[in-house]
Amino acid sequence: MKPSIRAGFVGLATLLACTPAYSLGDTIKTAIDATFAPHAMPTLDGKIEGFNVDMANLIGERLGKKVDLTGAQFSGLIPALQAGTYDFLVAPVTVNKERAANLLFTEGFMDTNFGFVVPANAPEYKTLEDFKGMTIAVNKGSAYDSFLREKEKEFGWKVESYGTNTDAVAAVIAGRADANLAGNTAAAWAVKKNPRLKLSFEYETGLVWALSFRKGDETNRDLVDRAMECLKLDGSMAKLSVKWFGVTPEAGTTIVTPTKGFGTPGFDGYKDDYHKASCDNLK
Repeated sequence: MKPSIRAGFVGLATLLACTPAYSLGDTIKTAIDATFAPHAMPTLDGKIEGFNVDMANLIGERLGKKVDLTGAQFSGLIPALQAGTYDFLVAPVTVNKERAANLLFTEGFMDTNFGFVVPANAPEYKTLEDFKGMTIAVNKGSAYDSFLREKEKEFGWKVESYGTNTDAVAAVIAGRADANLAGNTAAAWAVKKNPRLKLSFEYETGLVWALSFRKGDETNRDLVDRAMECLKLDGSMAKLSVKWFGVTPEAGTTIVTPTKGFGTPGFDGYKDDYHKASCDNLK
């Protein structure tokens, strides 16, 4: 009696389901958007530098592996990951329900909040209400632009959109705007480069940036997750924050606090697995 085609497919599915996830080789292949300063940006000698570049290399060091980092457009990163071109993405990716349905995330490496930038001589602003009646410059079409416009009537501010965030920051320096709204790290980077500016109120979104793996690759996700916990514990992440953002992280924030389990709590792919965060037995 010949086996049916359906039986053959069932057998193949069973074989694939039982196939163990591959292990990371001696060289980690990863990628990032190389135009997202200060997380990654090109150098004059054709290399890439930035917060996430340093973090990727430190993860490689903790795991005893070399890192092959490719710079590419963000829109092509996830398709290339799914095609097997990269082991995982070191690019900052905001964890949300839609993305977690298609990607496997590590724990967050940083809170992704909204940061206001104001002139260095401006008063202290502690709430969104404090910006009432002000002109706020923002990168046109960004999430920050949408946020400001959605709440424009509620808080009574005026939104001025610019083609780039650099132009929006320049508007604050020139006095054409009272503040700029951007991602917290982009805001910190702008202030670090210009003493005429300072960081102001930070709006907490409750979201984090994490590293992305293919669905089903829990073995390698968990390993990199543990390496990230090590970097939080040994002070490496705090040092990178000071180096690239000019900011010393507060205790309890995501960048310096290991997360229980593996992955991002509250999202698909999270594994509530107890383990002690440490730098031991990573290689």
